[in-house]
Amino acid sequence: MRGLPIAIALAAGVGFAAVSWPLQGNQVLGAGGAAATADAIHGLRAALDALVAHPARAQAAWGVLAVSLDSGDTLYAFNPSQPLAPASNMKLLTTAAALNYLGPEYRFQTFLLTDGRVSGGVLHGNVYLYGTGDPTLGKRYDQNPAAALRAFADTLVALGVREIRGDVIGDGSYFQGDGSGEGWMATYLPSWFAAPAGALSVHENLVRLIVRPGNAPGARPKVEYVPGGRGIAVVNLATTGGGGRIRVRRFDFDAPILIEGAISSGESIHDVPVGDPARYAAAIFRDHLEARGIVVDGGLRVIRTTEASPVSGRRIHAPAFDDGPGILVLAVHASPRLRDILLVINHESHNFYADQVFRSVGRVAAGEGSVRGGEQAVRRLLAGTNADTAGLVMMDGCGLSPLNRVSPGTFVALLDRMAKSGWGEEFQRLLPIAGRTERFRRMGGTVAEGNLRAKTGTIDAVSALAGYVNTADGELVAFSIMSNGVGSTANSKHVENLIGIQLAEFSRSATRVAADSVSQVPASPAPTVPAH
Repeated sequence: MRGLPIAIALAAGVGFAAVSWPLQGNQVLGAGGAAATADAIHGLRAALDALVAHPARAQAAWGVLAVSLDSGDTLYAFNPSQPLAPASNMKLLTTAAALNYLGPEYRFQTFLLTDGRVSGGVLHGNVYLYGTGDPTLGKRYDQNPAAALRAFADTLVALGVREIRGDVIGDGSYFQGDGSGEGWMATYLPSWFAAPAGALSVHENLVRLIVRPGNAPGARPKVEYVPGGRGIAVVNLATTGGGGRIRVRRFDFDAPILIEGAISSGESIHDVPVGDPARYAAAIFRDHLEARGIVVDGGLRVIRTTEASPVSGRRIHAPAFDDGPGILVLAVHASPRLRDILLVINHESHNFYADQVFRSVGRVAAGEGSVRGGEQAVRRLLAGTNADTAGLVMMDGCGLSPLNRVSPGTFVALLDRMAKSGWGEEFQRLLPIAGRTERFRRMGGTVAEGNLRAKTGTIDAVSALAGYVNTADGELVAFSIMSNGVGSTANSKHVENLIGIQLAEFSRSATRVAADSVSQVPASPAPTVPAH
């Protein structure tokens, strides 16, 4: 495996000729061919310099690297070793590590267990939900919300259980640490795209609050919780009547959800992250049990640590209900294949899915289902390359934290490693296609359409694009384009488009690259959702 040469670390924005990968294999260029190639690359670099180093972008920090994976030489480099906030380009690291350590056929499992026995229709003991990070329990993959939890309730009905003399326990101990990423902005906390990770999670850890007017002016509005609100702390300070609108705030995931403002008619709908995913899942499961006519005598409990769990750190052998001692498995739910989940992560830039997978990779590859475990797995993946990871900082697996740092050189090293691995075609399939993928319509009507595959990235003042593109000669190029501190992410995306098109048009037989040939490509609209 060949990665980026150490020379890249010495070329931070200048001396582009020194930043190159050697020609490989049996490729030989004659004197005329070498001269033509040099002229073509010089023209490409001049055209891209005019875009990236333009005085209008002097206040922002840019990093760009484009390397031919066929010839091994660097086509363009501008601050390739500078660690920058990557936004949702972080999902490239997460999905690559997931393919490498879990494989595309991997399925997350969720278990229904008990420490009790059934006698005369009564389960004498507790029932447990034990999760291993499945992000799909809920609305996205099920025709009906939480179909898996309803099926678990049906399992108990089939066993003749009419009463549970014990607790319903949500065990989320497969993961460790905080479910959110360090550095997540407080303004993100009530937003659907900032749902925290949890080993046991349902409905993407979101509760839908439907706020309707109260019975009289000045009264508190009515709040409906979908799919349920048992155990969710809400402080309703809103009023009925008057002008204004309903606002939802929270100051921490451990703090109550605040409903403020006013509503006079209609309804106001808000999808809000829950603060305790395992408790939320257990509460919804209890609702399903009671809907099936099963009486639960005990309460709701949550297990968060390995030490407190009767499952974590142990192998589960028992396949069915019997009279033996210990924890017994009553039912198991398997998620869709990992390849389908990874497709959602990159094509829809799904933050919650990404963080669930990131922590799961950490648990499998590093023995710790946390951000730290996920980062260790990613670093191990990059260890086979020459990527300089000294400046790599991972505060989450989705890119929502502005404290994340990755260099363009690291991204290109990752793209190179994946292209030459056994997962090369699978990994490329996970990337949105320019002009063709629903949420990546950019560069449509150009030579990049249907050719360039890349992951986008956007948070406040940050834009990024990284992936693969085939040149006019059919060379496969890995590239990374990052900008931080920008006044307009839409303008940055316009530049990304122009660079992508220039790379797609590049030919070694051409003597120059016309920068004005793509100058009329329309700028992309500013995105409205962070971390995409």
